[in-house]
Amino acid sequence: LSVLCSAILSSYLLGERLNLLGKLGCLLSLVGSTVMVIHAPEDEEVTTLEEMTSKLKEPGFLAYAAILLALCFLLIFCLAPRYGQSNILIYLAICSVIGAFSVSSVKGLGIAIKGFFAGQPVLQNPLTWILVITLVASITTQINYLNKSLDIFNTSLVFPIYYVLFTTIVITTSIILFKEWVTMTVVDIIGTVCGFLTIILGVFLLHAFKDMDISFGNLPQVLQNEQPAPVTRDDKNILIEVDNSSIAPEDKPKVFMLYT
Repeated sequence: LSVLCSAILSSYLLGERLNLLGKLGCLLSLVGSTVMVIHAPEDEEVTTLEEMTSKLKEPGFLAYAAILLALCFLLIFCLAPRYGQSNILIYLAICSVIGAFSVSSVKGLGIAIKGFFAGQPVLQNPLTWILVITLVASITTQINYLNKSLDIFNTSLVFPIYYVLFTTIVITTSIILFKEWVTMTVVDIIGTVCGFLTIILGVFLLHAFKDMDISFGNLPQVLQNEQPAPVTRDDKNILIEVDNSSIAPEDKPKVFMLYT
């Protein structure tokens, strides 16, 4: 509901307009994300920090984390200074990539908190403090670049795109970390792919047609092929061409009359 609430509140409180295609993009993004969540399998049960440590040390997740870190550094140090002020996807991509680490840290800290109340020595485990540092650093980075994006771009566009990118990264991270793809059926795979394609369509509608003035009121006029409006001249000195090809031969000079 954050996509719809942010779009509605930014429209009424901040005076930012969201056209008909933008509203449709918000709806498609929400539907696509819902379909992905419905068809996503349940993750493996992880109850201790030792099990979480073994999951984090697996080669597949380490390679995935290294790719995300390299992509994040590329976005922050190379692309953000050049294109961050003009491309809405740069800052939001940074927030979404970092979100993979923040969500994983939150899940690990949730396990640590449960173990703490169960009397387990979680404070002596180095993973607890690594997760705390990772969570603080990731959330700080996310807030920083999200605020930069909100300062430059339309709020009605920032939150839907950020929601879609963040949700996609988080689901992908959960699948890789807990190997959820092993238990997915064919129906779940098809549903996940269809949901992802729906999200892409929603983002496209939000980003590609954000400057068009399309609403339910002017939709019939937009769909019609209107004739181009005649050019009006502000100057009072209008040059009028008197040209009658049926009377004057083509080889004779044209006659103009100047009215003031």
